[in-house]
Amino acid sequence: MTNSINELEKDATAILLIGTNTTENHPIIGYKIRKNVRFNGAKLIVADPRRIELSDIADVDLRFRPGTDVALINGFMNVILTEGLENKDFISKRTEAYEELVKVVEKYTPEYVAPICGVDAEDIRKAARIYATAERASICYAMGLTQHSTGTDNVKTMCNLALITGNLGKPGTGVNPLRGQNNVQGACDMGALPVVYPAYQAVTNAEVREKFEKAWGVALSPNNGLTIPDVVDKAHHGIIKGLMVFGENPMVSDPDLHHVGEALDNLELLIVQDIFLTETAMKAHVVFPGVTFAEKNGTFSNTERRVQRVRQAITPKGDARQDWQIISELSNRLGYPMNYNSPEEIFEEIKTVTPSYAGLSYQRIDKTGIPWPCPNADHPGTPILHGEKFNRGLGLFHAVEFKEAYELPDKEYPLILSTGRSLFHYHTGTMTRRSSALNEFMPSNEVQVNPETAARLNIVDNEMVKLVSRRGSITVKTHVTEMVPDGVVFTFFHFAEAAANVLTHTEALDPVAKIPEYKVSAARIEKI
Repeated sequence: MTNSINELEKDATAILLIGTNTTENHPIIGYKIRKNVRFNGAKLIVADPRRIELSDIADVDLRFRPGTDVALINGFMNVILTEGLENKDFISKRTEAYEELVKVVEKYTPEYVAPICGVDAEDIRKAARIYATAERASICYAMGLTQHSTGTDNVKTMCNLALITGNLGKPGTGVNPLRGQNNVQGACDMGALPVVYPAYQAVTNAEVREKFEKAWGVALSPNNGLTIPDVVDKAHHGIIKGLMVFGENPMVSDPDLHHVGEALDNLELLIVQDIFLTETAMKAHVVFPGVTFAEKNGTFSNTERRVQRVRQAITPKGDARQDWQIISELSNRLGYPMNYNSPEEIFEEIKTVTPSYAGLSYQRIDKTGIPWPCPNADHPGTPILHGEKFNRGLGLFHAVEFKEAYELPDKEYPLILSTGRSLFHYHTGTMTRRSSALNEFMPSNEVQVNPETAARLNIVDNEMVKLVSRRGSITVKTHVTEMVPDGVVFTFFHFAEAAANVLTHTEALDPVAKIPEYKVSAARIEKI
């Protein structure tokens, strides 16, 4: 996030939510947005293929066709430019490549965009005006925006919208991705990405690499690593022989699960470190029992970049150990000494190679945490990014043309399938499906179907059907609902016995981020 969570409750005068079912996937943030709308009069725009809870209080609810995000937001910018609502001063002083953007969005009139996205042209105009004329407008998005073969283009387009209106660098504004898990931000900060070291320092930068070689006492590869789909493919072809899976359950979470299963079975060594015997762990040659958040010390960095303390509340049971202890012990046995005495000692090492964390300490983050960047011990932290300038100097516009999703409906597979999360379960259900209370609310998977779609297919609510794609099929209960538009169906990915990712594909990945297109697959429903 470029800004902080609490600004969504008190500072933002307009909020655009796109690709985020906020009250279900980020309930606290959803509550703050609802409070701002109800008590402060903030304007709310919801752009999502499904009708979500916050649609009920939205000024504009844009239920657009999955995969058409770029066209929709280019339509916003066309309205803003046509009506002279752009922030000319911000554009001239703080951005570049503006002319290229103008040329591209010129054709994306509301009338041009409306049939592409399946929304009303006047609703596009209304939403664009609300965002552009607001004193302080904030954008929030989640994986509904990013999990596409055009995910990077989608994010660049949101940045364009913020730049063209000057909604960056001040309270209540910004481009704010809502992270899908509690320490995704921290994992990325620490270099758990194939192209960077901690603090997003490029693997391919020789000066950066030399710094880490000196700190760690080893020679490091100058080449970028592999993304998860690349790893699975190379394991499938026997190029990767061994894999360690740490706190992840790809046998439920990754696309095209038949392909994933074959790849994992092809490994000479599969190690899984987790808190339960997951579907992936059941395939492993070695399982290391880790511990839950309540059994460990350390830090989590949340979605607003706030580095916070985590304190051990209970003693691990049996042979389970804290994650850093397992990794250190494994490293020692492999010949690279990792002789740490505590997580705090590791954190002190992190500070020496991670400039954005350099000013943090356990003492400073003892109570409330501090958002990075925090470059020195006297720095208060940075709740809002890009206040006076961007890291690169000027903010760069990206002229982005709309591209269709890779796999569109046809006669054989006439429906658009999208996938996501439920309020009652978390990710692959490793924890939440072991909770009897949560299972009481949602014990099994379902597919949401619009009443018009259901009528054409002669299916009724709660009927068991077969949901089929080119990769496979699952048997699942129907939920006939107005939440999804006609021609679109939605199912949840928490359930291994009816796994949505049997149906999703890896044929087309985002060319930059290599993320799979979880949100758009062609499918059909068969009666049983």
